[in-house]
Amino acid sequence: MKAAPRPCSIADTLSLVGEKYALLVLREVSLGVHRFDRIARNTGAPRDILTARLKRLVEAGILERVPYSERPQRFEYRATPAGEELQPVLLTLMAWGDRHLNENDRPVVLEHDCGEILSPRVVCAHCGGEADRPSLRAHVRAPGWTTSGPDEA
Repeated sequence: MKAAPRPCSIADTLSLVGEKYALLVLREVSLGVHRFDRIARNTGAPRDILTARLKRLVEAGILERVPYSERPQRFEYRATPAGEELQPVLLTLMAWGDRHLNENDRPVVLEHDCGEILSPRVVCAHCGGEADRPSLRAHVRAPGWTTSGPDEA
């Protein structure tokens, strides 16, 4: 019998947004693209796959369907507060891709209100210190698990 994987909020989140095109849908919505046809065009997602992704994101409370036409009845997609909270994930993924995949030819840049090109960082809300690997220590709270895996004692 296969052992159960580590309980993890990353895995739980990926079960919602880790499917192909899900994060690209969120990218489009965050850029102000809300209608199905434009999301399909900008992501390259096949219509049936996009329909399934949008349905899943709506069911998960990440997006909401908002009517924009009565006749014919048509809907657009807007981020919920939970969906808005995924913006930092998109920004850090984009920054990683800019550094490691598109260093000399960034396809999109975001300008911050301060007038500079955004360079996102993850910081501690308590002290403002950067949340980099050396500054973090994991405390596993899942019963029967340690940082290295299942507690076999």
